[in-house]
Amino acid sequence: MNKAPLEELYQRQAAVEAMGGIARVDRQHKMGKWTARERIDALLDPATFEEIGAHVQHRATLFGLENVNAPADGVVTGFGRIHDRIVYVFAQDFTVLGGSLGEMHAAKIQRVQDLALKAGVPIIGLNDSGGARIQEGVDALNGYGEIFKRNTWASGVIPQITVIMGPSAGGAVYSPALTDLIIMVKHTGQMFITGPQVIKTVTGETVSAEELGGAVAQIRRSGVAHLAAETDEQALSWVRTYLTYVPSNNMEEPPLYDIQDPLDRADVSLRNLVPQDPNKPYDVILAIAAMLDRDSFFELQKGFADNLVVGLGRIGGHSVGVVANQPRVLAGTLDINASTKLARFVRFCDAFNIPVVTLVDTPGYLPGTAQEFGGIIRHGAKVLYAYAEATVPKVTVILRKAYGGAYLAMCSRSLGADLAFAWPSAEIAVMGPDGAANIIFKDEIATAPDPDAVRKAKSVQYQERFANPYVAAQHGYIDAVIDPGETRAHVARALMSLHNKKEDRPRKRHGNIPL
Repeated sequence: MNKAPLEELYQRQAAVEAMGGIARVDRQHKMGKWTARERIDALLDPATFEEIGAHVQHRATLFGLENVNAPADGVVTGFGRIHDRIVYVFAQDFTVLGGSLGEMHAAKIQRVQDLALKAGVPIIGLNDSGGARIQEGVDALNGYGEIFKRNTWASGVIPQITVIMGPSAGGAVYSPALTDLIIMVKHTGQMFITGPQVIKTVTGETVSAEELGGAVAQIRRSGVAHLAAETDEQALSWVRTYLTYVPSNNMEEPPLYDIQDPLDRADVSLRNLVPQDPNKPYDVILAIAAMLDRDSFFELQKGFADNLVVGLGRIGGHSVGVVANQPRVLAGTLDINASTKLARFVRFCDAFNIPVVTLVDTPGYLPGTAQEFGGIIRHGAKVLYAYAEATVPKVTVILRKAYGGAYLAMCSRSLGADLAFAWPSAEIAVMGPDGAANIIFKDEIATAPDPDAVRKAKSVQYQERFANPYVAAQHGYIDAVIDPGETRAHVARALMSLHNKKEDRPRKRHGNIPL
């Protein structure tokens, strides 16, 4: 006699929810990792998860897989809510076939990708996988290709978020690389194209998985990841925080929060932030914190290209993207890594209707053969492209140095800033005073009885002429010179005036950014 239909349903559900079994779940916990289902429960608002595809099974019949039961085929998929907003999610289950990706596993991920794009809502991937399911061969590879294609279609349309919570190797790393935000969990999450064993065989190099592709390596060295979390819990909490700054899709505005922080709040400490010595550094984070709503700055890619700071924040409860040179690191110069970091962040903000505020203090591009041979021209051009392409409101504040091409690149008026302000300490010139004096007064210095004295005097002369914002303001390149202590109020009013900004670009298939 057949089992009652309802009894069979609950038995099958229980088998799926048991994942790879008690022993494998225990092993997952001993590695310091939550299971796929525990992660989803922690990520979403309570009791909002609706699973789809729970009964999907692989169709492989080779290499013994025909005898292997794989609950949910190693990936849990569905939708739920975060801050009462719908999101789609998939979580790879390492307790089932090591979370490896086969034909049906991939089809489940593709299914939620398609649904998220149709619905215009974020999609979140929780990655913990041994990579392609070797026993399924080309079917597994095809599955990755279909996922990559959907990542590309969704790019700039809906937010795509990846959390690397276990291994991610080979083709598995390219889907995360196509998403907007990558969070890695330290010590358990790793990303690499070829693992330590392959590298040892091919090149003779010895490296551990953590050294090669761990969170620290992918933040500090490669810049692939945006945040490195200590635990699964912290990583999932950051996803929830990140979503408070971004809209559900590119046709919507970011969420607005009622924050009790006056827009005209002054901070007189900013008047003394920039040292009188032009070569002395300071921490630009202090200027960012004073400008934004209290405790609202969410920095991204900290630890990579720290001569530039990027992150999300709020002014009057509205989301803004912040870009700032950091004088404490490499004097705030722009180099290859900082250029790439800046350009990608600005393009992300532009895609999702997030205004960009740029704080400028840079003496220029980092000099050196390594930078030139590494393609600083090509990478630096990404910054120009990103700012000039962006149509969201753009407000620029020059804090101190803004020299040469870097002045232009950091969202100058000529590159597309809607409103440009400057502190009284701003220096806007083709180059620094010493370099300018050496060129303009080359012959006079060379023939002088005391070349050093003449060079110093001419440098002071040049500095007095250009080490202030008023020449640029007289020519209309600066809209206002402002009291540093009132920066928040000026930027807030500027953004309010630009809230309904509409700006078009020439129609084209797409631009050819200098990648």
